[in-house]
Amino acid sequence: MLKALIEKRNEKVAEMQSILDKAKEEKRAMTEEEMAQFNALEKEISNLDATIEAEKRASNYTITDDNKDKSVEERAEAEERAFENYIRGIVEQRTDVNLAVGDNGAVIPTSIANKIIKKVYDICPIYQLATRYNVGGILTIPYYDETTQKIEMAYATEFTDLESTSGKFASIELKGFLAGALTKISKSLINNSQFDIVSFVINAMAEAISRWIENELLNGTTNRIAGLSTVTQTVTTASSTTITADELIDLQEAVPDTYQANAIWIMNKATRTAIRKLKDDDGNYILNKDATSKWGYTLFGKDVYTSENMPTMAAGNTAIYYGDMSGLAVKLSEDVSIEVLREKFATQHAVGVVGWIEIDSKVENAQKIAKLVMATA
Repeated sequence: MLKALIEKRNEKVAEMQSILDKAKEEKRAMTEEEMAQFNALEKEISNLDATIEAEKRASNYTITDDNKDKSVEERAEAEERAFENYIRGIVEQRTDVNLAVGDNGAVIPTSIANKIIKKVYDICPIYQLATRYNVGGILTIPYYDETTQKIEMAYATEFTDLESTSGKFASIELKGFLAGALTKISKSLINNSQFDIVSFVINAMAEAISRWIENELLNGTTNRIAGLSTVTQTVTTASSTTITADELIDLQEAVPDTYQANAIWIMNKATRTAIRKLKDDDGNYILNKDATSKWGYTLFGKDVYTSENMPTMAAGNTAIYYGDMSGLAVKLSEDVSIEVLREKFATQHAVGVVGWIEIDSKVENAQKIAKLVMATA
């Protein structure tokens, strides 16, 4: 439509110009008939311009399909109801909302699985702050490495070759390691119609998955998920049991200024307690309570996050991570599988809910993150 309007306008402009050119060529004024044609063409072009502008403005708007939004909402509600009924042992007459039942149980609808993953995102800051790739299969991420050599500018002399200096391209490979989480629901609770089964399953599964994911991202497992265990920028303490303010400064300074904006501290709560007692030369505590921070405390202007999965201040342990956690790459398969197992735990008077995920994680940008390692005894 728009293209046709523009073409028609151009034709009218050409006709106008032709009338004017003819009068110019003959070195005369336009006749009354020519003037009338010229004015008519000018008015038509003006109308076409207005129509073209209206067409462009209209293209910025879309029709809201209330029925479509409503149908998606209704489908999610129906799936949630079917999920709850399946756990309670109620089979609906409507086959379109019943769960797909296999040999080992029923597969939970995508809407429920997505709520569990969304909850994991909300309660696991490390996963939330990392660079996430939601794809299946093996993912190869290239990066530019200047740790041993980099591009450098230098003075030059005419007729003398420049010496080539450059970094190198390397890559990390993210696979998919299978992991599962199981939660059991008491049938006594299931038989209580007032008990919110759906919320219980979503919260229980999300907490189990997020605890496991956070532990793997922070500590890693040999020949499995590496997580932050391969961080190369290291500050080692002088003592195997205590940390000094100077060592914390060294750790913060290990991350280049360009990556400081979104940096955070990650440590065990016991480590935070020890740091809270440290003071500067003026007797002021270096770690402060801050109501505006994400987790209630700031250290040298950066938020402090505590995790039970972080090692304590024992000899040889990595006690603190500092930096921008987007330097950590996490690949989580989009196909999250959640199943309800009604028969397997019948002898325990319980129903099981199992979740399967495929995940991998490695450091993507080594400059963004540094770690504080306690001295060996």
